Amino acid sequence: MEALIHTVLTGKARPFRGDEASAIGKRPVAGAVAVEPLGLAGDEQADRSVHGGIDKAIHHYPADHYPHWRSRLGDAPLLDTAGAFGENISTIGLDEHNVCLGDRFRLGSALVEVTQARQPCWKLDHRFGAKGVMAEVVASRRTGWYYRVLEPGTVRAGDRLALVERPFPGWPLASLFGLLIGGEAKARLADLTALRDIPVLAETWKVRRAKLAAQFGVD
Repeated sequence: MEALIHTVLTGKARPFRGDEASAIGKRPVAGAVAVEPLGLAGDEQADRSVHGGIDKAIHHYPADHYPHWRSRLGDAPLLDTAGAFGENISTIGLDEHNVCLGDRFRLGSALVEVTQARQPCWKLDHRFGAKGVMAEVVASRRTGWYYRVLEPGTVRAGDRLALVERPFPGWPLASLFGLLIGGEAKARLADLTALRDIPVLAETWKVRRAKLAAQFGVD
């Protein structure tokens, strides 16, 4: 399984709402970009307590989802090009149903690993100037996902993103998101317990899993 990388994007922290800054506004990069342990060279996160870091070094959002958003949001200028959702990588052909937790991909010359689906926040509503964007991400499971960097390298638009290993085929990201964020935990207690033994899960989502397990009285 592989996909053509048609856009690579980075962003700088800029004023976003009042005194609050954000680097959600990513812009296409021409030429090769270094893929480093904390993400793409030149990319920033304004609030490192909730964005970026080892487990969320690179954000991938499928271009496949843009037609859905046009049907919901109309002629939103942000949807004219990649980057509307703050993504670093844009492709066609991969989504939350055919990408799994722990998948390892060759991203250009770098090796990356899927750590979690993207958990949306209020910034999407503010960015689009529309209520309900965050809620629709949750409801539709059109979340995007994050990578940790296992081997640094470089990537550019036109490179291939190629799957090299799938250790956990039973954990597509749409299912993982539904379990931990989408309200399915109570009905999927066996899955909640099984997820405990998946070491590649992002640390913050390990905490989320443990809280849900305690809430519902399972391991």
